[in-house]
Amino acid sequence: MQNKTHCHFCGTALISKNYEGAVRLFCTACNAPIYENPIPASCLVLIDSQDRVLLVKRSVDPKKGFWCLPGGFMELGETPEQSALRELKEETGLSGRIQLLLGVTSNTSPQYHTVLMVGYLIKEYSGLLEPGDDALEAAYFSYDELPEIAFHSHLKFIRMYYSAYAE
Repeated sequence: MQNKTHCHFCGTALISKNYEGAVRLFCTACNAPIYENPIPASCLVLIDSQDRVLLVKRSVDPKKGFWCLPGGFMELGETPEQSALRELKEETGLSGRIQLLLGVTSNTSPQYHTVLMVGYLIKEYSGLLEPGDDALEAAYFSYDELPEIAFHSHLKFIRMYYSAYAE
């Protein structure tokens, strides 16, 4: 992960300064701290009629070639739910209805430092399954035959579903 060197508002070189009880990047021109926050993302545990979970094989780094839940980063103006449903459509061709919030967790990332992940459950969906944006493949897996999952947070949401909600 690259450290920020210049203010994203005015372009002035940043300094490190003890501010609000912590060493933070600070812009002397703006006279303001540059807060660094987690990057929000969302994902979906989509379950079919045979109680299998839908996974996509990543076509991009990080973890290219590994399987994960459909999901991705929120865009400006989106809610976490809208983000999750957009990513589902982009990566699988499916449309769905969120049944419930499974949970919120975080993942460390070499590129983004910390990703704040929101996980949802979908059991009602429609469309033709076809891998799309960022996905090489899309397939359903039973819990006892899961491939290696790319991200710890995704595995955590899968386990949440199967321990608390599986039929």
